[in-house]
Amino acid sequence: MSVRVESVESVEPTTVRPPVSEGLGEGVSASVSESAGEALRPHAEHAFAAELAALAAQDDRPRPARWRMSPWAVATYLLGGTLPDGTVITPKYVGPRRIVEVAVTTLATDRALLLLGVPGTAKTWVSEHLAAAVSGDSTLLVQGTAGTPEEAIRYGWNYAQLLAHGPSRDALVPSPVMRAMAEGMTARVEELTRIPADVQDTLITILSEKVLPIPELGQEVQAVRGFNLIATANDRDRGVNELSSALRRRFNTVVLPLPESADAEVDIVSRRVDQIGRSLDLPAVPEGIDEIRRVVTVFRELRDGVTADGRTKLKSPSGTLSTAEAISVVTGGLALAAHFGDGILRASDVAAGILGAVVRDPAADRVIWQEYLEAVVRERDGWKDFYRACREVSA
Repeated sequence: MSVRVESVESVEPTTVRPPVSEGLGEGVSASVSESAGEALRPHAEHAFAAELAALAAQDDRPRPARWRMSPWAVATYLLGGTLPDGTVITPKYVGPRRIVEVAVTTLATDRALLLLGVPGTAKTWVSEHLAAAVSGDSTLLVQGTAGTPEEAIRYGWNYAQLLAHGPSRDALVPSPVMRAMAEGMTARVEELTRIPADVQDTLITILSEKVLPIPELGQEVQAVRGFNLIATANDRDRGVNELSSALRRRFNTVVLPLPESADAEVDIVSRRVDQIGRSLDLPAVPEGIDEIRRVVTVFRELRDGVTADGRTKLKSPSGTLSTAEAISVVTGGLALAAHFGDGILRASDVAAGILGAVVRDPAADRVIWQEYLEAVVRERDGWKDFYRACREVSA
């Protein structure tokens, strides 16, 4: 006889996630607690806790079951704005408003959300911030790889308990998806197309029936209201496995585009580099805005296969030259400027990073890069220092 399980509490007696320091000893516990505020990359719900609290306090619109705030407030959190009391909400995503509204609305229904796009279009970033705003917890995460097992999506076992007592509630280890189902929260699956096809299909029953069977115990976990799932997938690198049509039908797909204009991309890179730089004590971004614009211009021209003025056609290298890679190049350049320069971002600081991003195939990409340097960069007014720096690292 099948027994319905309404929450993880009935599958596992203790469902409260323990502190990181639990079981490490008193001395280690204290040091971990003291360093909690020093995380190199805090989760979204911690990094933007003040904005989330301000939005929730002034949000008087209807909220779906177990949501921390209304869909309108979630969209405002992602897109930015100014609240009636003057609180400024910084934009987390710079792009079409309708895309965010469709994504948020999907999560308010019983349909799962698939964020699709080329590398570097902020799929993971948007996924994390959506989960933080909706559920207040972005950590219910399954990272997709070619080796992701079925247990990562369904559940696993404590093998010491399993060998000692057989299948039991004490021996069962719930996955992030199972926890989200039982607690009415948002789960995340990153790089869904990298997960083996048979493991991907584990999601079909979860997304269609909102049930996760546990045949070893003759039980099942039913999703409670508030549960939903956000997956991300890369449509440039097809990954290890394509999604089956049965699984794809369970998702509403939202495609995240590349930034429409150079100004928008410069704004995105500047904002993100500034956030990263503050955590690393790097120089302020405004002092290097000209170099950021150059990096973005180079990436966009090579990515599009044509110069910004449309006059010269170019060959595109094998890499994606995404916005995320531009952020990495500029961050690395700022680190060089801080530790081996005068603290101001210059062409010599970003040249090596650009070369590494462009030349992925040493044979074909190097030729494309050299042609671009000689035909475009060399002839461009005000770019002589950039040309010399790139020639130096390319030699």
